[in-house]
Amino acid sequence: MILQKNPFRVPTGDDKIIEEHFGKASQGGDQLSLARMEAPPRWTEPFQTPEFDEYTLVYSGKMQVEVDGQTHVLEAKQSILVKGGSRVRYSNPFDQPSHYCSVCIPAFSPETVNREED
Repeated sequence: MILQKNPFRVPTGDDKIIEEHFGKASQGGDQLSLARMEAPPRWTEPFQTPEFDEYTLVYSGKMQVEVDGQTHVLEAKQSILVKGGSRVRYSNPFDQPSHYCSVCIPAFSPETVNREED
C-alpha cells in the first residue's frame, strides 16, 4: 500500500498546475500515471501525438479536447479516453478555470508525449 500525501508538482512554464500522484516523476513507475490538474482560463498547449492512452475526467469547469480533427467540450462529470497515436490538443478557452484528473497508460513521459512545436 502506498499513501500519496505529497504529489510531485510538475514544472510547466505557464500557469497550469500539474500534480502527479503516481507515475514516473513521483514514484518512478512506468505502468501508469495519475495526475490532478488545474488549467487557468484561456490556457492551451501544443498538439501532441502521445504513445500512451489518456483518460481525462473533468470535475469542475470545462475543457476542450481536439482529437484527430474533431473538437469535444467536456463539462464537469464528463470524461474522455484518447487512444495512443491520436493527434490531440487539450485547452481551456473558457473564462473559468478547469479542474480535472488524468490517467495515462503506460505512464506519461516527456519522451513519449511527442509534442509539436508551437
